[in-house]
Amino acid sequence: MDAVKRLALVAHDSRKNDLIRWAIRHKEALSRHVLCSTGTTGALLEKILGLPVERLKSGPLGGDQQLGSRIACDRLDGIVFLWDPLNSQPHDSDIKALLRIATLYNIPMACNMSSADFLFSSPLMDQPYDNVRRDFDSYQERRNKEAIEKYREQEG
Repeated sequence: MDAVKRLALVAHDSRKNDLIRWAIRHKEALSRHVLCSTGTTGALLEKILGLPVERLKSGPLGGDQQLGSRIACDRLDGIVFLWDPLNSQPHDSDIKALLRIATLYNIPMACNMSSADFLFSSPLMDQPYDNVRRDFDSYQERRNKEAIEKYREQEG
């Protein structure tokens, strides 16, 4: 990771005000990074902070999946995702997939304001960082081999 991080700021409807208040407190730090967000949250952040925020689709329309794709393609370095643990969402499976892919690729992720404060108070936030990730090549090779063997068995 470079010193300038590519960060996603995301919040469910019931948590948007919390994220906005948090972002106002951390505006200076956020201004040193490249920001993206889903749907309405991005519009609010851009308007209130006066910082550029790339707006992706709304979460239920695929925004969480867009973030997951960025992680898998090494285009996202961290996430602040204030999700609502008390209410189910129409796209709960997308949210779970995003949390999974962020964990799989060792992406720093804060899911509440306390962890976001800790994340942004880290000196690593403004320094290059060697994000050690697992090597998935052997996993992919094994899966490819299994698929070929299964195909051959089925084709006889």
